[in-house]
Order: sequence, then C-alpha cells, then structure tokens
Amino acid sequence: MRIVFFGTPSFAIPSLTGLLQSEHEIVRVVTQPDKRKGRHRVLTPPPVKELALSRGIHILQPEKMRDPLFLEELSGINPELIVVVAYGKILPPQILKLPPYGCINVHASLLPKYRGAAPIQWSLISGEKKTGVTTMLMDEGLDTGDILMQQETDITDDDTSETVGEKLSKLGASLLLETLKQIHAGNIQPVPQAGTPTFAPPLNKEDGRIDWTKGAGEIRNFVRGMYPWPGAYCTLNSERIKIIRVNALEGNGPVGRVERTGDELVVGTGKGFISIIDLQPEGKKIMKAGDFLQGRRLKAGDFFDGS
Repeated sequence: MRIVFFGTPSFAIPSLTGLLQSEHEIVRVVTQPDKRKGRHRVLTPPPVKELALSRGIHILQPEKMRDPLFLEELSGINPELIVVVAYGKILPPQILKLPPYGCINVHASLLPKYRGAAPIQWSLISGEKKTGVTTMLMDEGLDTGDILMQQETDITDDDTSETVGEKLSKLGASLLLETLKQIHAGNIQPVPQAGTPTFAPPLNKEDGRIDWTKGAGEIRNFVRGMYPWPGAYCTLNSERIKIIRVNALEGNGPVGRVERTGDELVVGTGKGFISIIDLQPEGKKIMKAGDFLQGRRLKAGDFFDGS
C-alpha cells in the first residue's frame, strides 16, 4: 500500500523502520517542526525526520494541520493508508477521510484505558501491572476509534516510562505490521471500544513536583512514571532536585522530613518512608544519594520544602 506516515519522537522509529523494511511504499513522512533544545537552544530535528532523511523520503513539517497548501499536497499524493504513531497533533476530518483504508493509529495503551497524550507515564503513576499497545481506526475523537488489534505486556517493578516506552515502541511496530497484514487479507473487523475509559492528559515540568503527603508506594510509582520526562522533583534548601530512583519503605515519620542520611537519604511521607537512591541536583549529573550528601550540611530533622 501507498502509506503516509505521521510520527515525531523516538517512540515512532521502530514502526517507521518496520514499514520501510516491508513491501509497503512510504510516499511521505509528516513530522512536527524542528524545535530548539538544550541550554544553547540549538534547532533540532525530530528523530522521525532524521530517519526519513537518511532513507531519502520526502518530509512534510506543517505548522498547522489545516494549512491549505499542506492539505493540497497530501491530497495530491493519493495515499491508500495513513499511519499515525505518536505524531503529537490531532488530525482534522479532511485528513481522516482522505485515504480509502482510513487512518490507523498505534496507541501505547490497552484502549479505552489511558486515552490521551501520556499513556505510558500515567499507567506507571497509577500503579498498573500490565499495559500494551492498540492499533485503532482513527475517528474525530481523542483515541475513541474502533480497535483493530491489541497486545498486552507486563510492567515490572523496576520499569520506568523510559523502559516501558522502549518495550511498547517495539511491540507497537510488530502489531502494526501484523494489523496491515490482516487488513490486506480481509481478516480484521474493527470493534468499538468497550468499558469505562480513563485518560492520560499531557504533562509539563511543573507536574513533576512530588507531594510528600502521599504514601511511599504512590510516590515511588510517580517517580517511575515521571522518568525521564518531565522528571519528578522536589526542593531542598531552595535547590531544585530531580529524584531519579527511589524505594518505598515501611515506617512512619513527619511528611517531608529527612529521617536518615549517610549512604541513603530517607524521607517521611503520608504513609511509609521513601529512600532516595539516585538524584540529580539542578545543572549537574545524576548521582547516588550518598555522593550528593557528601559536603552538604544535611541532617536528620531537616525538611524538604513544600509538600
């Protein structure tokens, strides 16, 4: 089939790679505009653009989905199918109705759970033990289209949104290719989503602030879900610190108070203790809690600011 691929971050790379290695023809890649990143604000292309350029595929980077010139070019390509993997923008009806086989989305959850922009992060924050990927026939709603195929996988205790994202990106690529194979064979009947939906709204940097009044287990899940972006953080003596890896411990202590220091940094929560293993002071590299404490006048009884 003649396919137009919509995708932006590294999550979409396995799916695009799989399509490029298949019998399908990728006639265009649509990705979001380059963005300035890092301390020096260097204009940086999205990962999908870099892959497409390396394969000599023509790229489109519209600022707006309803740009008349973009819509005209897309229509002139006559795609048979549009595939969307973590593109980052909602497709308007003009695009959804364009290809005869419709628009297929690879979504990183078992729909109707975690509709929205951040399904991986929210599944971890919520303490889920399982997740998966869904291929879906897109409609005008937010991840409300009929389900084509689904595949489930476990979330381990050590998983973060980074490791789950890596697993689901590969799983999604495999499921996408199988979905296209079954569509071509006429073996798939789209099925409406069933069950009560849950939602995964976008996250920003300020959403990463740790609420020490919550239980240690909840905070541990929060830290796992927020790594690597937007990052869980707190403040200590007005210094903003990212919390990278923690363990939940039993016990009781005042919320936000440092209970023990040394090789570990133990903090009281609403229920239980959090032992901070790895952290990252602002402007510095990730380090062990013991290394962080060296040279700092931090002692048991000090408090993390805010809660």
